[in-house]
This record gives sequence, structure tokens and C-alpha cells, in this order.
Amino acid sequence: MKKKSYSFLVIALMLCLALLTGITNPVSAADAEAPIKLGGIGPLSGAAAVYGIAVANGANIAVEEINALGGLQFELNFQDDEHDAEKSVNAYNVLKDWGMQVLVGTVTTTPGIAVSAESFADRIFTLTPSASSPQVVEGKDNVFQMCFTDPNQGIASAQYILDKELGTKVAIIYNNADAYSTGIYEKFATEAEEKGLEVVSTTTFTDETANDFSVQLTEAQNAGADLLFLPIYYQPASLILSQAKAMDYAPVVFGVDGMDGILTLENFDVSLAEGVMLLTPFVADATDDLTVAFVEKYQELYDEVPNQFAADGYDCVYAIYEALKDSDITAESTAEEACDYLVGVFTGEEFVFNGLTGDNMTWSETGEVAKSPKGMVIQDGVYVGMDAAEDSEND
Repeated sequence: MKKKSYSFLVIALMLCLALLTGITNPVSAADAEAPIKLGGIGPLSGAAAVYGIAVANGANIAVEEINALGGLQFELNFQDDEHDAEKSVNAYNVLKDWGMQVLVGTVTTTPGIAVSAESFADRIFTLTPSASSPQVVEGKDNVFQMCFTDPNQGIASAQYILDKELGTKVAIIYNNADAYSTGIYEKFATEAEEKGLEVVSTTTFTDETANDFSVQLTEAQNAGADLLFLPIYYQPASLILSQAKAMDYAPVVFGVDGMDGILTLENFDVSLAEGVMLLTPFVADATDDLTVAFVEKYQELYDEVPNQFAADGYDCVYAIYEALKDSDITAESTAEEACDYLVGVFTGEEFVFNGLTGDNMTWSETGEVAKSPKGMVIQDGVYVGMDAAEDSEND
């Protein structure tokens, strides 16, 4: 059966027309449906807040756009979990008591593992923007991911480094106490060995030791590593970059999506990140109409360029909207009814979603999304698509 392609580009163009003509809601308030309740969970405070705030901002923009169309309406209630599993479960229970019908979350992996077990037991459909461990979806038929899985990031990173000939000797520094970091590292290491990419140094740290990386960097430097692979979050990465600079060690640095956000880290010297590369599903400098419109709106509302987490949050809401808009699911439906319907759509042959973070996205029955990553490099303090950066160098 041929898949049907869903895209919200038409919706975005309709909204632009509405703004130009002074119409902000094509349907009167009296005709609008009662809203379906979307719950959201992520760190709005604490060390990982840049992720949660971005997801919440992107999701709010999507809800605002959708509600302006009339018809199917959403109400978003986004709770702070401070990137803590126990607090995330508490936030989930708050949302369940509120009457949540669908969950957009959680944002980070460790809380996601804990919360997905709860939503599975309660039969609440869950679409996480960025909790990327396979453990989040494993054994849970109602939990889906908008982001790449950790193993996929490891495979794609190794392949990208090889294809672009970014380095010949690789050093890896990862957090062996973090499921996200460990999952990417393990698959990267396997892929590198299979493809002949030489790994000359592998060192680790934990959250408690993530303040001094001199031992790890010295080992990498002494081993002659010309590329440093960092499957970690942006906070420890910022320290690694600073400490490598102090040692006059300047390898190519290649990271993963958890490093997206480093440019907004308070008191961080962004010049240290010059030339850092990472894979991401979203590039803010893309020129397609959808990305341009989203970036402009995000900058207008929040005075900064959106990162991939903002785009993931936006895509999550729109994917749920596309799946529900022609259904009989309403504000009166139970969470279980909404869950059964959404699981059927997301795993069905006809559902193909086009969004900010990928074209022709589909989902497997195990909850994993299929889409292609994009290379990004930091130039002059901003993210630039790697292909665009290469073109500018060749001009």
C-alpha cells in the first residue's frame, strides 16, 4: 500500500495568509472544539534546562499555530522535572491527575526511562522529542521517539567521520554513568572497529567527576588522536573544550545532539567551540519555507535561534495533530482510546510525516523514527550546515 504523506507546510502558509489579512482564528471561539490535553515533561530549571525550555517553546509555538486554525484544539501543560527521574514521575502524576490524554515527553533519557514505564502501564500515548535511549521505548508499544536513538547516532557518527575523512586517529571521552552517553559510545565503538576507523584512546567520567578532564585529554593527546569524539551533553563538553585549549591540544571535535545548546551556555566562551561538528536532525540556517518561518517566529518570541530540541518539540505536536485531525478522538475521549488510535496511525503504512527535523518520517512498531541526520559545524559563533560550510570554504 502506498503511504500517504502528511505535511504542515500548507498549514504554515494558511497561517501566514491569515496574519496578512488580519484573521487570527478562522473559526469562532464558539465553534472551536474543546481542547485535547497534551502533557509535557522536561527540565525547565537546573543544568539541563536549555533542552526542556527549547522543547516547551517549540511545542507552544505549534499549539498556538494549530489552535489558530480552529477545529482540533490542544491545551499544553508542560511540567518541570529538573532532569531527575523521581521528579519526572511526580510531574507525570500531576499531569495524569490533570487529565492528560497524550504525553509529549520526556525531554531527557533517564527520566524518560522511568516515565515511559508509567505511561505504558496507564496506556497513555507518549511521543518523546529527545529521550533517545532504546530503553525508553523497549517493550512499550505506546511509546515513540521523534529523535534518533542512541545506537543510530553512534552508527551515523562513525560513518560521517569516515565519509568526510575528518580524522585518522580517534579518542573518545564518554560518561559511563549515563545511559545516553554509554549507548552512543558502545555503538560508535563497534561501528568504528567494523569500518576500520582507528580508536587510539577511550576514557570515561561520571557526573561526580565531570570537572577535571586533564587525564582524559592527556591520554588522547599522547596517543596522537587528531579527532575527539564526545558522545556527551554540552556542559561537560564545554569544560573539555576549555581544558584542551589550555593544554594547546586542538583536535577536530565531533559531538552528538546532546551538545546542541553549548552556544547558549552562560559564561561560555563560544570561540572555544569554533569548528566543533555534530550530527543533528535540524539546521536552523536551512532555506526551506518551513524552517525559515519557524526560525523567524522563534527569534521573534524568544530572541534566540532555535536549536534542534525546539524543532523536536514543534514536530512532536504537529505529528500528533496530523495523526488526530481526521479522527473521532476528542476532549471527551479517554487516554486509552487516544492511545489505541495513535498507536495504530503511527505504525500504519499510510502515515508519513514531514517536519522540521526530517522529511518522510515513519515509525517502526518498536517506536523508533526513521529519518536522516544532518551534519552541522559551529562557525563564528553560530550553527551552520556542514555542506553549506564546505561550499563557503570552496568559494
